[in-house]
Amino acid sequence: MFNFFKRKVVTRFPPSPTGWFHIGNARTALFNYLFTKQNGGVVKFRLEDTDKERSKPEYAQDILEGLKWLGIEMNYDNPYRQSEHGSTYQKYIEAMLKNGTAYVSKENATEMGQRSEVIRLKNPGKKIKYKDLIRGDIEVDTTELGDFIIAKSITEPLYHLAVVVDDYEMGVTHIIRGEDGIYNTPRQILIQEAIGAKRPLYAHMPFILNEDRSKLSKRNQGEIVSLKYYREKGYLPSALVNYLAMCGWNPGTEREIFSMDDLIKNFDILKVQKSGAIFNTEKLNWFNREHLKLLPESEFISEIVKRTKKFNPDKNLIERLRPILLERISKFSDIDALIENQEIDYFFGAPTYEVKKIIWKETDISTTIAHLNKALEKVQNLKEYPTIDEIKNSIWEYATEKGRGAVLWPLRYSLSGKEKSPDPFTLIAVLGKTESIKRIKEAVKKINDLPNKK
Repeated sequence: MFNFFKRKVVTRFPPSPTGWFHIGNARTALFNYLFTKQNGGVVKFRLEDTDKERSKPEYAQDILEGLKWLGIEMNYDNPYRQSEHGSTYQKYIEAMLKNGTAYVSKENATEMGQRSEVIRLKNPGKKIKYKDLIRGDIEVDTTELGDFIIAKSITEPLYHLAVVVDDYEMGVTHIIRGEDGIYNTPRQILIQEAIGAKRPLYAHMPFILNEDRSKLSKRNQGEIVSLKYYREKGYLPSALVNYLAMCGWNPGTEREIFSMDDLIKNFDILKVQKSGAIFNTEKLNWFNREHLKLLPESEFISEIVKRTKKFNPDKNLIERLRPILLERISKFSDIDALIENQEIDYFFGAPTYEVKKIIWKETDISTTIAHLNKALEKVQNLKEYPTIDEIKNSIWEYATEKGRGAVLWPLRYSLSGKEKSPDPFTLIAVLGKTESIKRIKEAVKKINDLPNKK
């Protein structure tokens, strides 16, 4: 996509630090970034922090860390903070009062807390037509808005005035935001005209919705609507970026896996859908699994080593274990669950098990010992770290002749101590020849030590 705008593209991302960074806001930041980068522009970061009671430093820090984690570049070192621009808003209010586009309104304060004076915009009461890059031309009759309030006093601007002034001061040319912003646009255009600001182009994105098509909200879904939740669960930023880009946008092809650079090249804001995008965790997990496969092997191994540190694992073992884990996990926190449930502990140390379970169904003990000794003989003839195919080629013919269950069950159970685990060929490939021999010999010894064996 090329820059077809006459002005240099300047967008903004203006979150309020009044809660943990919402996944929907993350997508808004991403769409701004993709559109702006492909048009050679700049995204400006703004903190709308005038709500002193609800704005918290930890929320602002969470937003900053989340954006950086996703790889979205903005002016983080010197962000524009609304709380630092009170004098700027006052200057515009004074100018509007002077030129007659706003006036001090005497109010009938009938309830405690109401003001006897506020500042209202003098609404010309006309139809406004503006272009929306996603929804096309939109026309609104502003007459019904009346002379709406733009400030509590000369030093206390309300939201609509503050954001219009901010956008003007920051040179914003395009406003890309959620569809709820549609209702704000007519008021903001009237304020733009009142202060002499050039009208930006708009793009109102669809909401991210739940499966039941309700709005994704913290009140209903709790922490799973925050980016923080997905970071802590071990999702990859590249997967979140890929998935969020596909929430409401489609490249028009069958392709689904994109890197950030791919998205910058292929994203087209004109193809963003108008209807809500369903947030599906299973689909997100699929994206994350695909991005795990693309992750450099060294990074994957480093993360697994960190999460299995209680076992003091050997990096070479993790390297051999990597294909198995890639099949079993969709995110890194799944490793924690596997460890907690003792589902992979046998890779890091000799298993404990019920000796009688080594024996396959009706097979007798002497036959089981014979099968294990034959498997042991074949493993001893392998190299230290054989491939799965090499192991299978060595044992398969014998197992087929004598009964696969009777041969392979004792072998697998001896190696893992689990009724459910990878096949014995995979286990030997991961554990290696030396460790596998040790475990098979130990199983034979334990069977021989069984009391009352026949």
